[in-house]
Parts: sequence; structure tokens; C-alpha cells
Amino acid sequence: MRKEDRIYVTRPSLPPLEEFTESLREIWDRKIITNNGPVHVQFERALEEYLGVKHLSLFSNGTLALVTALQALRITGEVITTPFSFVATTHALWWNNIKPVFADIEADYYNLDPVKVEAAITPQTTAIMPVHVYGNPCRVDEFRRIAETYNLKLIYDAAHAFGVRMNGTSILNHGDLSILSFHATKSFNTIEGGAIICHDPQIKNRIDLLKNFGFVDETIVVEPGINAKMNEIQSAYGLLQLKYIDSNIERRRSAATEYRRCLKGVSGLKIFEPQAGVTQAFSYFPILIDENLFGRSREEVYKHLRKNNIFTRRYFYPLISRFPSYNGLPSASPANLPVAEMIAREVLCLPIYSEIETDTVRQICNLIIDFRP
Repeated sequence: MRKEDRIYVTRPSLPPLEEFTESLREIWDRKIITNNGPVHVQFERALEEYLGVKHLSLFSNGTLALVTALQALRITGEVITTPFSFVATTHALWWNNIKPVFADIEADYYNLDPVKVEAAITPQTTAIMPVHVYGNPCRVDEFRRIAETYNLKLIYDAAHAFGVRMNGTSILNHGDLSILSFHATKSFNTIEGGAIICHDPQIKNRIDLLKNFGFVDETIVVEPGINAKMNEIQSAYGLLQLKYIDSNIERRRSAATEYRRCLKGVSGLKIFEPQAGVTQAFSYFPILIDENLFGRSREEVYKHLRKNNIFTRRYFYPLISRFPSYNGLPSASPANLPVAEMIAREVLCLPIYSEIETDTVRQICNLIIDFRP
């Protein structure tokens, strides 16, 4: 099996090399490569305009953005979150000495269930941290009501939700803060990178202090920050990516449409449709495989595709609550998370990226359908 023949679950979109080279020449001429340089400033403004948000602070990666967001709002005690996510969601709590409390998810879009969240609130609860899983918006109105009723902070892990809009408005405008990831696996990438979106200039100022050691100026440090800044080279790369993001998303949309057409009506496969009024970025294409109806388990399909050079991912399996760092928590009990446990057993994310060819999508679908006994 040649590595170049493999089809992976994602492949990064890259800007034209000649354009990036020209940007690098300009950076080389200025000799400013970090510390809030001119390209960094330009990139922040450009993202605010494109995403339709008030204030955005760039980070070197999405995990540091999560860690800093919790610091920025001075979150302590317990935070209710989802077990169905990438592990960085919960690791950010651990790094802030916050106790994660897991609540179950909804079966339709795999997001935190507001009913379960409200039932999990205790006097130690200080915040809720939902995830817009696969870019599907959470029930934001319900979470806003719960946060206001119990005086809780609301921080969205929006790592999958770049460019996602609901009824024409950015999903990033909900909650106290939203956190983006620009990792190479995302629909919009800066190789590594991330951002915090907020609505208050004072909070934006605190976030910017925290990500740069707490420096106010050359001699004054007002609090113990960290180094989480995005550099000029990544910022230049990101500016170029913005030129092509709409066409890249459109190509992803076409691939998702072809997957739905090919797999429609196949017994034992569940393929969800985008929510009404939601403009998606198509970062992922998940399916659920019901072993009883399909005749093969998710694991069997996963291994079968690998044998045929198709490298899917079981996002998100195992659940975060299953990892040794967290499985001793009372809320991590499988009995507390029946829907999340079921989805984790059945989910399979199929390859989707801007350059995937229609014939490749059809090949993957045929491999799945023909594998039925």
C-alpha cells in the first residue's frame, strides 16, 4: 500500500505557493515575525469582518485559546460539558483546575442536551461549555436561558463551526465566548491556530494580555499570562486562506451532497441533514452504522475501508469520559451517558475535503454498500 494512494478523512486546503512566497518576502523585508505585527492585526480585522463578530483574538492553537478563555472569565469550581468531543475540550478544564461534569447528548445532532445539563447543575457549577459538534449549532436559546437562570457563564467550543451561520447570523455570536480552531484538519486552517470571539472590548483586552505573558508594556506585567500568540507567518497564511475559503466550502458542500445521494435509503445508515436555517461549512461528514439493520458493525466497516486505502475516523470514540484521566468522575459513568455511548459506538466520519473528487466519494459509498451481507 503506497501512502500516496491512501484517502484520508481530511486533507488541508493550502493557498497557492507563489502567493504565500510573496507574503513571506514582505515579512522578510519588514523583519517583524511575531508580537502583534502588522499582518497579525490585519488578519484579526479580516476575520472579524468575514465571520461577522465584534472582537476576535488570534491564538497559536485552539487548545491554548480554550485554556485562556476559562482564565479570562475566571472560571472555577465545576463546568458542565460534553463527553462527545475531542479531548482538548476537557483538558482545558483540567489545566485550569476545574472539575468537568459530563452531561449526555441529544441523538439528532450529537450536541449537549440542555435538559441533562440543567439537571446536572449544582452550587459548585460556574459555567457550561457546549460544543457545536461537526459544526451543527447547539440549542443556543435553551443554553442562554439556563445560563441566565442560574447565573452561569456560557463558553462555546466552536472548533468545528468556522463560518457556520444560523438564520443569517454567525453562530459565534452566542454565549460569553466562542473558541475556534484553525488546525490543519479544519475547513479553515492556519496550519495550527485558533481564536477567541467575544463581545466586550474589555474582555478582548484581558484576553490579549493573558496570551502575551500579561504584559501591558515593556516593564509592566499585570497578571500571569502565557505565550499563545499567533505569529506573522501563520497570519499571512490565514489571510491568503480567506481568499479561497468560500470556494473551498462550496466544494465540500458538493462532496456532502454526493455522499447523501449515494447513501440515501441504505438500511442501517443514518445520515443527518443540516438544520433548517443553518449555513454549514462541512468540516465533517459523519454517518451512524446500526449493526442490527446494516448487518455489519461500525468496526467492521472501519476496518474494511482501511483495507481499501480509505482512512476514516471514529470521531469521537472513545468518549472523553472513558479516558483514565476522567473515567473516575461520577458523571463519567456510562449509565449517565447512554446516548453518547451509543453514538460513539456507531459513528464514522467519511473523507471530506475541498479537493476530494466525486469519483472518490462514489468509490467510498460503493465500498460501504457492497460490504453489506
